[in-house]
Amino acid sequence: MTCWAAQCALRTQDKNGGKRIMKKLLSIVVLTFVALCAWLVVDLLRHGDCALHGRCILLQQTVPTATAKPKTTVTPPQARSQPTLSADPSSYSAQDAEHKIIWLGSSEKDTGFKFELELTTKGAAVHRAVFNEYDQREAAMDPPQKLILLAPAVTRGGAQVFPFANKQLVLVEQGLQIGLHRLDWQLAPIERDRAGGETARFTASVTDQDGTPFLEVVKTYRVQPESYLFECDISISNLSDSNQTVRMGMVGPTGLKKEAFRGDMRKVVAAFRNERGGVDAERVEVKHLKKANGRKQIASGNADSLLWTASVNKYFAAIVVPVPGTDGSVGLRNAGTAVFYNPDGDLKKDSGTETIGFDLETSDTLLAPVGQAGSTKTHRFQIYLGPKDKGLFDRNKQFQELGFVETIDFMSCCCPAGIINPLTFGILWFMKFLYGWIPNYGLVIIILVALVRLALHPVTKKSQISMHKMSKLAPRAEEIKKKYGNNKTEMNKQMMALYKEQGASPIMGFLPMMLQMPIWIALWSAVNASVDLRGEGMLPFWITDLSMPDALFPLGIPLPFFGTIESFNLLPLLMGVAFYAQQKMMPAQAAAAANPQMAQQQKMMQIMMPILFPLMLYTVPSGVNLYIMTSTFAGVIEQKIIRKHLKEKEEAEAVGLVAVTSKTGGKVKKKKPKPLYKK
Repeated sequence: MTCWAAQCALRTQDKNGGKRIMKKLLSIVVLTFVALCAWLVVDLLRHGDCALHGRCILLQQTVPTATAKPKTTVTPPQARSQPTLSADPSSYSAQDAEHKIIWLGSSEKDTGFKFELELTTKGAAVHRAVFNEYDQREAAMDPPQKLILLAPAVTRGGAQVFPFANKQLVLVEQGLQIGLHRLDWQLAPIERDRAGGETARFTASVTDQDGTPFLEVVKTYRVQPESYLFECDISISNLSDSNQTVRMGMVGPTGLKKEAFRGDMRKVVAAFRNERGGVDAERVEVKHLKKANGRKQIASGNADSLLWTASVNKYFAAIVVPVPGTDGSVGLRNAGTAVFYNPDGDLKKDSGTETIGFDLETSDTLLAPVGQAGSTKTHRFQIYLGPKDKGLFDRNKQFQELGFVETIDFMSCCCPAGIINPLTFGILWFMKFLYGWIPNYGLVIIILVALVRLALHPVTKKSQISMHKMSKLAPRAEEIKKKYGNNKTEMNKQMMALYKEQGASPIMGFLPMMLQMPIWIALWSAVNASVDLRGEGMLPFWITDLSMPDALFPLGIPLPFFGTIESFNLLPLLMGVAFYAQQKMMPAQAAAAANPQMAQQQKMMQIMMPILFPLMLYTVPSGVNLYIMTSTFAGVIEQKIIRKHLKEKEEAEAVGLVAVTSKTGGKVKKKKPKPLYKK
């Protein structure tokens, strides 16, 4: 009986164990299926061309051959009757044309154009923009080449997407959409006007179940000489005999990569007209886009108050300005959606292939039947493609009214932008003024640092004198701390009495320094962010580009924590010498003299600071390092002058002069001479 019970128990246990295993396997299968579905949904939302609630129209990919070209002519709508449109998505298609690349403008300097737009029929988009006034170098030792913006294309949903490509054309009532970025549009011959401007026109047609076009989209680009602006008009026409409600999507400017060695200051900016008539701007930085899984709505403000949306990096901006219609509306649903593209899919997202941009979408538009008023809707855009230059923005009335200057911002650190920005713009203006007299921005930086040091010398001197007095009072202050260590109130009272007696103040040692801080930050920001320094050199053999490291010759030495040292840069080493001299000039603290551990820490700081700072700033633009080195050396010279003055004053006081206290009002009193004979 006992054996039988044991066998039953074992069988029951086996059955229960089998059930548990089956349940676990079933759970794993279900969870895997759910995870796969979730991943597909997320991937569709991020990269798909179709809305979840809608249906996609398959494009008619009939690539033409040399003998058979696609049908591009549209029969006048009055000459045919229009059938009732079907809700079946397979009933609609879009005609594909021959793939072509054309060019508007020129990248040659003597043509008058600022850039050359390379256009592609794929999505009627910009393939790239090549500038003739600016150079591009990926590494400090590379030879300069022409600057290329808005390239390369990005990949979305398995297809290449180019800047300013039309995306989906949505038929709202049918719940259908066509990915026009997958389509090669029909291209018309380039037109040239009397002013030297050039125009390119692209056409895409959507056909019904009978192969008859019932919607037509025409996209026009115009480029003018001597202008950083180009125009982009998108017109959609209803060729059917019934109302159509449509909306369109457009890719914004993509391809603004991080400029090598120049800091990642990429962001998407949207500007709105506020109630006071001014301009308010909202920004989405690239680091926030990375954290938001690559997509983030730029702003939730009223789209009709939108002035422009821009994609910017450190020196350049691509600004899309929607032109309001006759009703005052810009015809957009919102300011757009900022997008971070990571083509190679690396997890670190900093391999250099990443780029940013934004997507725009028009509002739902009701198109009247063909032949009636309102059967065509045109969306007009002006696109600025050029440098972030306040002087240029101020000289152009349109740029000034639109507030293009909002594309320029500075890393203000601890100081508010309301203080830093005006100071920085003032310094930039003064740098341009000096450049008019001394056409060398390297010398301009040195002169500017010297002038600022000279202007702030009285404040610096007062700070140094106060710090010197505090160091002299340090031994007595230590005695007070030891004597009244258990009585904080009495200790503070005695310390204040000591400072008052000797005319010293702890605050005066730091207050002048705090007052100078915004000026030095503004000066650093001006040197760091000025597009005028880009490509400008100081000497023909050294510091050839103030916006890049001062590479003398290649090295390629790997260092732990700091990466590979690609080239030998002299400026950071000279800056280390300046830091060492500055550390040697710093007065030793009395507390360090009494505390061996603190003295050792202070000694280590004197050694580590001149080593760590040059390493951290080794690949910083040479203009910034030139500024830091010049300012540090100037500070050392200034400290020597102030110390010499203090030493002479102390020697004069030691030779028969009374000590200066607060009671003497800072005036020197001579001692009365003793009489030769006593009465």
